[in-house]
Amino acid sequence: MVKDAPPRWDRRMQQRLARGEAAALGEFYDRFAALVHNQAHRMLDDEEAADQVTREVFGYVWENPHAYDPKHGSMRSWVARLTHRQAVLRLRAADGDGAQDAEELENRVRRATAAARADYIVASMPAPLRAALELAYVQRRDYRQTAADLGVTGDEARRRLRLGLQLLSTANTRSSADQAPPGYGPTP
Repeated sequence: MVKDAPPRWDRRMQQRLARGEAAALGEFYDRFAALVHNQAHRMLDDEEAADQVTREVFGYVWENPHAYDPKHGSMRSWVARLTHRQAVLRLRAADGDGAQDAEELENRVRRATAAARADYIVASMPAPLRAALELAYVQRRDYRQTAADLGVTGDEARRRLRLGLQLLSTANTRSSADQAPPGYGPTP
């Protein structure tokens, strides 16, 4: 579901980048560097290549802030799409060198697309579900601790975790893995 207007932060950030504000790039980097680097590393399985993709993505954003089109999703999804495309280009270039067979390349691209879809799903899910998943799976809290931290009953915490996991599980289905998430666009 793409909103008619991007979030306020996205609009302001695009305007600031378009004006050439170096501080805006720093703020943009702070917000999205982990996403870009982690996604590139998942795809490429190479720290140096992930670092290079990260530099290339942020260089592109700095030079082309008007390339962001809010009709295609949030700025977060745009950055993830740029990262995905750049990493796929690197994978295909490596494949041209005979480094991997076509099936291996396709599997890596498919896994990376599923990971990008999972990130999109988590970012798009309602805040109560996302908070419950973060407590349980990032901070390693059990459902009772999650309930206490959220100020809800144990049953409500389990319900939120179950719904969040159900949404997240769609990222790994065959049909969703073959399609880029909304805002990610087709692979080049």
